[in-house]
Amino acid sequence: MRAWRVHELGNPDDVLKLEDLPEPTPGPGQVLVKVRAAALNFFDGLMVQGLYQERPPLPFTPGTELCGEIVGTGQRVLGSTSGGPGAFAEYALMDADAAWPVPEGMTDEKAASLYITYQTGYVGLHRRANIQAGDWVLVHAGAGGVGSAAIQLARAAGAHVIATAGGAHKVKVCLELGADHAVDYTAEDFVPVVKEVTGGHGADIVYDPVGGDVFDKSRKCIAFEGRLLVVGFTSGRIPEVPANHMLVKNYSVVGLHWGLYRKHDPALFGMVHEQLTRLVDEGHIDPLVSRALPLEEAPAALKALADRSTVGKVVLVP
Repeated sequence: MRAWRVHELGNPDDVLKLEDLPEPTPGPGQVLVKVRAAALNFFDGLMVQGLYQERPPLPFTPGTELCGEIVGTGQRVLGSTSGGPGAFAEYALMDADAAWPVPEGMTDEKAASLYITYQTGYVGLHRRANIQAGDWVLVHAGAGGVGSAAIQLARAAGAHVIATAGGAHKVKVCLELGADHAVDYTAEDFVPVVKEVTGGHGADIVYDPVGGDVFDKSRKCIAFEGRLLVVGFTSGRIPEVPANHMLVKNYSVVGLHWGLYRKHDPALFGMVHEQLTRLVDEGHIDPLVSRALPLEEAPAALKALADRSTVGKVVLVP
C-alpha cells in the first residue's frame, strides 16, 4: 500500500515521503480498514514539525481522522486511527470498539470530517460550557474546520451565534453556516460588535481555537458568568488570564481537551456519536468540505491548511 511517512521532523514539504509499505496487521481488538477519505486537522502539520503536544515515535504516518471500509465486511466506519496517527495511507488500523457507523447517505468525505471537530464542539459546548437555548456564542475562526462545526452545533442547540473570520469570503461562509452575525477581523474589531449586537450583554460562551490576542480581546466582551472555552492556539501564542479580571466579571476560563476523555470517560464518544448522527439525520449539521484531494497532494494540503487559505475541512482521497 501507499502511505506518507515522516522519518525526521520538519516542514511537511521537506520531510513527508510517499512510500510503499505492507498493509498493517490488526492486533487484538483492532480492524483493518481501507481508507476511503482522510480529513486533515491543523495539528497534523504541527505533529509533522514536532510542535504538537503529542509526539509519535519516528517513523510515522500522519493523519488521525478517517472514513474507512472494514476489510472483510465492507461496513463504512468513521473515527480515529488506532494508537496514534496513520490515516494518510491506503489502509489503516482502527480500534473495533471506536469505529463508528457512518450516518446513512453521508459521503465518505463528509464522514471523515464528522469526528474530531464535531465531537470536540459537542463536548465543549454541551459538557464544558453548558450551552442553553438563547445563549450568545462567539465562535472564532468560524470558517475553519473547528469553527464551522461549532457554528452549526451552537445553532442546533438554539443559541445565537456571532462568528469571526478573516476576509469577506470567509464571513460569507460563516453566515451560510448559520451564524447570526459575522465579523471580518481583518477590517474591524469584534469587541464593540459583540457588545452592540448583544445589547451590552456580551458573549455567554466564547469558542476560541486561536488564543493569543484573540483570547485577550475576548475577555473584554464576555458576559457576566460567561464561559471562555480554550480550544487551541493556532495563533502560536498561549495567552494568560489575570485572575482578578475573572473575579470582577464572574466568568470562567474552561479547558477543552477532548482526547483526554479516552482515559476519563470513554463511553462519552459513543454517546456523542449518537447525538451527532441524530443531528445529521435531522439536517442540523453538515460538515463543510471545501477540498477533496488525491493522497499524493498531502504536503500541499497541509500547507494550505497552515496558510489559512481554506474553509471548512480538507480531505485526502486515496
